[in-house]
Amino acid sequence: MEEPLALHPVKLYVYDLSKGMARRLSPLMLGKQLDGIWHTSIIVHKDEFFYGSGGISSCAPGGTLLGPPDSVVDLGNTEVTEEIFLEYLSSLGESMFRGESYNLFEHNCNTFSNEVAQFLTGRKIPSYITDLPAEVLATPFGQALRPLLDSIQIQPPGGNTFSRHNGQS
Repeated sequence: MEEPLALHPVKLYVYDLSKGMARRLSPLMLGKQLDGIWHTSIIVHKDEFFYGSGGISSCAPGGTLLGPPDSVVDLGNTEVTEEIFLEYLSSLGESMFRGESYNLFEHNCNTFSNEVAQFLTGRKIPSYITDLPAEVLATPFGQALRPLLDSIQIQPPGGNTFSRHNGQS
């Protein structure tokens, strides 16, 4: 008789990088309401995994200088073992999610969280998060700021860069 596979919970941590400023200032600056400037990470196998200009990083849940998340989304469960997951992350870190591939609008922490969520659970992260860059760029102010915003590299402090050589270091 085969042993049933263990289920591991998968969570999405959502942080508002603007700390509430987007909610207050976006109507004036963009002409539309934004509830936040979202940074996301995936929590699985007792660690938090995220992507920024330094590549894929990990830490204890809530262990970056961003502190506790503004909200937590339950993405379901996965049968993917920690060993297989870490191999998958390692391959992502060597291909699609190298630090130099980071782009604030087109290839960011939310792109990473969406990719990993689909791998683990088959579910995408909420569209209000993934649609945010297009919403900002659809405004005249967003277009005017794009050259400046394209140069911004975000790497939440407090995590450890993930690599095959140091495991979760």
